[in-house]
Amino acid sequence: MKKFIIHHQNKLMAILLLLMAIIAVRLYPHPPLSESLTFSKRYYDDNNHLIRMTLASDDRYRLWTPLEEISPDIINGLLLHEDQWFYYHLGINPFSLTRAFWATYIGGGNRQGASTITMQLARMHWRLNTKTIMGKLHQIVRAIQLELMYSKHDILEAYLNYAPFGRNIESVGAASLIYFNKPASQVNLPEALTLVVLPQSPTFRIDRKTGIASDALVKARNQLFDRWQEQYAVDSNITALFTQKLILNQPERLPFAAPHFVNQIIQENNNDAEEIRTTLDSNLQKIIEQQLNTFIERNRLKGIQNASVILVDTQTMKVKALIGSANYFDNIIQGQVNGTLAKRSPGSTLKPFIYALGIDQGILHPRTILKDVATDFGSYTPENFDHNFRGPISATDALIHSRNIPAVTIASKLQQPTFYQFLINSHIQKLANESHYGLALVLGGGEVTSQELVGLYAMLANQGNWQPLKFVESTEQTKPEKILSPQAAFMTLDMLKQNTRPQDVLSKMQKNTLPVAWKTGTSWGFRDAWTAGIFANYAMVVWLGNFDGSGNNAFVGVDAATPLFFNIVDSINAYYPNLREPKRPLPSNLKRVDICLTSGNLMTKWCKAKGKTWFIPGVSPIKPDTIFRPIMVDNLTGKAVCPPYDLTTSHLEVFEFWPSDLAAIFAKAGIPKKAPPTTSHCASSQSYLGEPPKITSPLKNVIYQFRPAKQKNEQISFTANSDGDVKSLFWFVNDSFMGQSEPRKSIDWIPTESGTFKILVLDDMGRSDSRTIKVELRN
Repeated sequence: MKKFIIHHQNKLMAILLLLMAIIAVRLYPHPPLSESLTFSKRYYDDNNHLIRMTLASDDRYRLWTPLEEISPDIINGLLLHEDQWFYYHLGINPFSLTRAFWATYIGGGNRQGASTITMQLARMHWRLNTKTIMGKLHQIVRAIQLELMYSKHDILEAYLNYAPFGRNIESVGAASLIYFNKPASQVNLPEALTLVVLPQSPTFRIDRKTGIASDALVKARNQLFDRWQEQYAVDSNITALFTQKLILNQPERLPFAAPHFVNQIIQENNNDAEEIRTTLDSNLQKIIEQQLNTFIERNRLKGIQNASVILVDTQTMKVKALIGSANYFDNIIQGQVNGTLAKRSPGSTLKPFIYALGIDQGILHPRTILKDVATDFGSYTPENFDHNFRGPISATDALIHSRNIPAVTIASKLQQPTFYQFLINSHIQKLANESHYGLALVLGGGEVTSQELVGLYAMLANQGNWQPLKFVESTEQTKPEKILSPQAAFMTLDMLKQNTRPQDVLSKMQKNTLPVAWKTGTSWGFRDAWTAGIFANYAMVVWLGNFDGSGNNAFVGVDAATPLFFNIVDSINAYYPNLREPKRPLPSNLKRVDICLTSGNLMTKWCKAKGKTWFIPGVSPIKPDTIFRPIMVDNLTGKAVCPPYDLTTSHLEVFEFWPSDLAAIFAKAGIPKKAPPTTSHCASSQSYLGEPPKITSPLKNVIYQFRPAKQKNEQISFTANSDGDVKSLFWFVNDSFMGQSEPRKSIDWIPTESGTFKILVLDDMGRSDSRTIKVELRN
């Protein structure tokens, strides 16, 4: 043995070096075989249904599928059909090459192939011309190179992902998904063997309309099945499948759902993933598409031919449905434009947020009485849509009836933030400078997209927190941005729910309709009709108009967009009968109080129109009613009399004291109010008859000291003695309403800062008492 080694040491050394070189080549990192390819992308809905598959950059349908995710029937069928010695050769099969060379070039017979799987991969990977002898030699060298550089696993996997399968379809994954609507791991045996024989002759004819395979393709598959049965046992049920007609779906039948939605993801998403899970709910998408198409057909004679809709789950901010136009393929209406991304005048759809800001800034509460009268704001003189005025109107009614003057009045009082600053904070893009709009911004002077608008309405459902819309499933969490207080969001949503829906046939048939908080909008020149709102756990915006900006008198929000909006709501409710409004927690520091509906202020015994409102203690502006006041009048003359009173010649009468501008509105409407008699000749006002309340707590000349650590357990009780005719006491701290108590009962106040505070108590007769206290917070 020693002599043999010494005698052949050079040869052995050469063999050893060769082996080491082969091992080094194999171990040296090489680029993946997929590196030179580009791939299609698959988009799935939230239920894992395919909604779009795109072409790769070279206009091929191609998906990379790991070998482990390919059916063993495909792999075994391929080896049986193409290369039974695949695991035993080094890229070439010498016997097959010799036979093919002899038959083709010496025997003069038909051209025969002898390419192994590795050789075929080399031809496809390096795009070789193998029709010449030099080309074939190049292919052989490249095949050996592949075998040296990559494992059999990698070569087989790459072949199945490079192979052509007819038309512009490459890779077994794309072919399986297109032809059989299933991944390559789930095909049955007839489908697997069909995929195996296709690369050998990818031009096998398949009827593009019916998908029926040609006799040649069926024959090739069945011949392979005959060979299969020689090596593998086959169940009779599987054999029966081979007698059925072979039908392959065509690329034209690939899903093309929610085109605007998917297009937006493609344009905005930089994700390199080949599989993208979207937030789309295909059922909701189809419901809305059906309702939109039906609505357009019914109203086409009115010139209504285009619309867009977006639906968002407010709990997750996931976009569940998006229709960008009435017909994606209609060039006349510019159907490929995504209307939910178009900047349009919002009309009155932004008004709820003016009221929300007013609530936050202590300008109003839901039942505050506002003036709907002719008003000049400098050089700006807004009008109402109906060119009329309603006089005194509650904030809730002014909002749901879309009165312009009250909204502009509120906006003129907003500070830090102004309405413009609020829109900027809420991520409304591409606004001009604030001075460009002035107060016209209130009535749709700016422009928003449907996607921006639906985000604002979702914010109301999310306690005033803004979050971006989500189109793709992701584990990333975005931190909510606090734009409005939970109290303002809650009250604004509650105001919008009082907007009565139009009465139609479907709403009358349904016993349990969902509560809907909604608002309409109509832009100047009748260019845009809107309805935006919240129902169940969804926020939705419906827009009607033309992408070229042309107007149409039919584009009125309540007449055009609202019917479609509620058709969609009712259809979703019918499809999901268990749909309910989510339980939203009542924000802290939010109270309910009795008010006089006529004035929107605290109830007194003289007001007969009793109601309730939400208010934020210390923020909401509220005081006892002063519209209704009692006056002692002479029985004969009807004039006011002064004390002391003679009850045999005078009586008590309640009058309404209205400001002159509102009194003029009543008179113009034909409902003049009786003017109250003057009491100016009396020494004192009659509103102070009887004994005023007397504060008993807090105490006079006392400094109240608190430690912040124990502050929750330390508080100041407010109590007062009152006259026998008093039913309620109203407490104020520095003119901010803190709460209501009954006589002989207390109300507690927890100070939050040091300072001097004026404590005021009013009874329901308008009489008052006050005192000033000092509070010190010490560590």
